[in-house]
Amino acid sequence: MGARETALNVLIACRKEGGWSNGVLKEYLQRDHLDRRDAALATRLCYGVLQNRLKLDFYLQQLLTGKLKDLHPAVRDILHLGLYQMRQMDKIPSSAAVNESVDLAKKYCKKQRYAPGLVNAVLRKAANEPLTEPTGWQEKYSHPQPLIDMLKNYVGKDRIESMLQANNEAPDTVVQVNTLKTTAAALLARLEEEGVAAQPHGWLRDCLVLSGTGNLEKLPAFREGLFYVQDAAAKLSVVCAGLTIGQNVLDCCAAPGGKSFAAAMAMEGSGSITSCDVHPHKAELIANGAARLGIGILHARCRDATVFVPEWENAMDTVIADVPCSGLGIIRKKPDIRYKNLQEMAALPTLQLQILNNQARYVRPGGVLLYSTCTLVREENEGVVESFLKENTNFRLEKLPLPMPFPENTSGMLTLVPGEYDTDGFFIAKLRRNP
Repeated sequence: MGARETALNVLIACRKEGGWSNGVLKEYLQRDHLDRRDAALATRLCYGVLQNRLKLDFYLQQLLTGKLKDLHPAVRDILHLGLYQMRQMDKIPSSAAVNESVDLAKKYCKKQRYAPGLVNAVLRKAANEPLTEPTGWQEKYSHPQPLIDMLKNYVGKDRIESMLQANNEAPDTVVQVNTLKTTAAALLARLEEEGVAAQPHGWLRDCLVLSGTGNLEKLPAFREGLFYVQDAAAKLSVVCAGLTIGQNVLDCCAAPGGKSFAAAMAMEGSGSITSCDVHPHKAELIANGAARLGIGILHARCRDATVFVPEWENAMDTVIADVPCSGLGIIRKKPDIRYKNLQEMAALPTLQLQILNNQARYVRPGGVLLYSTCTLVREENEGVVESFLKENTNFRLEKLPLPMPFPENTSGMLTLVPGEYDTDGFFIAKLRRNP
C-alpha cells in the first residue's frame, strides 16, 4: 500500500469515525508498514488536505459542473488529495497526481461507476486551466468564519492573520533531551549518526528541533530513552513552575506524560511525581514512557482530577493542572480541530474550574499550582484563573521566570500565540499558595 492510499484511508476513517487525525494517522502508518519516505508523504498529504479543505473546495467549485454537496464523500476525499498535490506541492508531477487519484477512485468508489471518469476530468482540467485563488481568509486559510471571528476577538486584528497562516504550516518536530541519560551535545551527535538532522532550539535549553525523522519510534536513540517529544510551550510551562530537587509533585491530567517527564528532569531524578489520568490505558501509557526514559520517581495512577483524594491534601510542593480544553492552540498539529462545533466548548470552563479548585486542596502552604491549557479562549484561560482567585483568596498569581526572548512577565499569566515564538498556542498561569 502506498502513501496516497494510506492518506485516503486516514481521511475516510476520520470522517466516518470522528477520530482525531494525529491518532488515526499514527495507527494507519503502523498498520501499512510504510517506509520513512512514504510515511512522510502520507503524513503531509493527510494533514495538507485537512489544513486546506475549504481552500480545496473553493477550487472544486470552479472545476465541477454539478454541485459540490452532491459529490460522494470518498470521491471528494480523492479529489482533495489530487488537488492538494497539484496546487500545494511542487515536486509531484500533475500526471502522477491524476493517475494515482484515478486508481484510488477505481478501488474505493466501485459503486460510483462515474467516479474514475469524473476524477480524471476534474484533475486534468485543474492541470490545464487557470484557477482563481481565494482572497477571503475563510477559504485562503481554511478556517470557518465563526472560528476566525472568535480568535480575532482573543488575539486581536493585528495578530490574527499570522496566526491563521502558522496554523497551516508544518510544525517543527521538537524534542526534549533526557538529561537523566545524556546531554544535548551527545544527543545531537547520536542523531546525526542515525541520519536525523537536528539543531538546538532557539531559546529553550536541552531542547532540539529535528527534521528528516520519519517514524521517531524506530530510532535507536528513541528506544533507548534519550529524548521524548514535547513542544517548547509545554516544556516552558514546567520551567515556569520552578521545580527543585526532591519535591513532591502531582500532575493531575498528565497523559501522555510530557510535563511529568520534564518535571523529573528538572528535579534531577530526585523526589516523587504522581502522574494521573482518568483513563487506565493512558495511565499505562505514562508508565511505559517513564520506563523508556528511565524515570524511577514517577508513579502513574488512574484518577479523576475532579474527585478529592484525602491523603494528598496539603501534601504537594507543586501541582500541575494541564486541563482538558478546546485545543484551539494546536490546530497546526490537529488540523481537524478547526472544524469542530464551537458550541461544544461552552461547558469547558466549568469543568476546568472544578479541576483547579480540587487540585488546589493538594498544594501545601507556600507551594505552587500551575494551570495551563493549549487553547487561546479567554473563558478557559484568564477567566478560569480569575474565578479561581475569587473563590481561593489564599492563592495569588506569581511572575513567570521566562527565558529570552520573552519580555519580563509580572502578571503571572502568559498566552503564546502561534506564529510568534514558533510554539503551539498555549496558556500558562502560576499560582502560589500563601504560606
